[in-house]
Amino acid sequence: MNVAIPRVAALLAALVLAACAQTPQTYADKATAQAAANAQPGARRSPAQVSPVPVNEVSPQMQALIAGPYPSHFNAAPRNAAEWKELVNRRAAPVIAAIPALKEKLGVSVQSVKIAGVNAFVVTPNRIAPGNEKRLLMHVHGGGYVFGPGESALPEAMLLAGFGGYKVVSVDYRMPPDYPYPAAMDDAMAVWKELLKTNKPQNMAVFGTSTGGAMTLALVLRAKAERVPLPGAIAPGTPWSDIAKIGDTYQTNEWIDNILVTWDGWLGRAALLYANGRDLKDPQLSPIYGDFKGFPPAILTTGTRDLFLSNTVRTHRKLRRAGVEAELNVYEGQSHAQYGIDANAPETREAFGDIARFFDRHLGR
Repeated sequence: MNVAIPRVAALLAALVLAACAQTPQTYADKATAQAAANAQPGARRSPAQVSPVPVNEVSPQMQALIAGPYPSHFNAAPRNAAEWKELVNRRAAPVIAAIPALKEKLGVSVQSVKIAGVNAFVVTPNRIAPGNEKRLLMHVHGGGYVFGPGESALPEAMLLAGFGGYKVVSVDYRMPPDYPYPAAMDDAMAVWKELLKTNKPQNMAVFGTSTGGAMTLALVLRAKAERVPLPGAIAPGTPWSDIAKIGDTYQTNEWIDNILVTWDGWLGRAALLYANGRDLKDPQLSPIYGDFKGFPPAILTTGTRDLFLSNTVRTHRKLRRAGVEAELNVYEGQSHAQYGIDANAPETREAFGDIARFFDRHLGR
């Protein structure tokens, strides 16, 4: 046995205890220490903080989500395609098992189809809202470009179909490890072009969360470049608009967001898997670097603890600076995309109700 190991451990413990003993105990001491630590221009330093679960203006259902522990896969590091697929399927299974109950709750039906050779689902509410008879929404799901195969991608499409009374086409695009970029975008564009053959573009909107938000933005950029008609409105929810670890809240909300937790876990590994060696600032990977002029009206949604809060804020500001009508909804205390996790949470109905009403204002009939 190496006797040095216990000695090193004891030394580290002593250092930790000494540091704790020196931690300022009063506000005055803390203020003095922080003033000294931040006396020069440059990076800002803050003391370790504990973030309690917010209760004001936050429903009990959402408080439960905000209080949840990290997901077990947050630091997953699959070593090969087989391990990626095992992780993806393990995450998908409980979501798929919950689909029948969600269908019943939201009053929707789901049909599996192929559109332009791409797997997709048509989600139809039992009652189409008045004025939506000639409207159609296209959904591109989230999941870091790796999660959400098959029916496991449907909850968000079902929420907007059920709460908004819209017919929705959800694209089951190809994903890594078998199909890195550009397969997902090729599939999304193929479906969009096919839907244009039977629907007026001004009567259609495109929406999605996280990866789906980024793909919504990238689809508009690509449609502009290919001179394909644009949708009448878009809803890129908490978009992964900068796939690299660039943006303030990649640092400030790291370890606070209890959904994504950190870019340096599975998330960054998935980014590199999807990019497959391409420059992460390519606008088709990170649409924040594209030209947003001429974009359709957009509504964006995020939360104060979202790792992608900066992605969303940067996207909103860039849309506004490009002269695009853009709304931004930010929810108190929510981590990444928590507004779409629990169909029973008032915030979920509110968020998707806002999106539905935004589309209603901007889509043709």
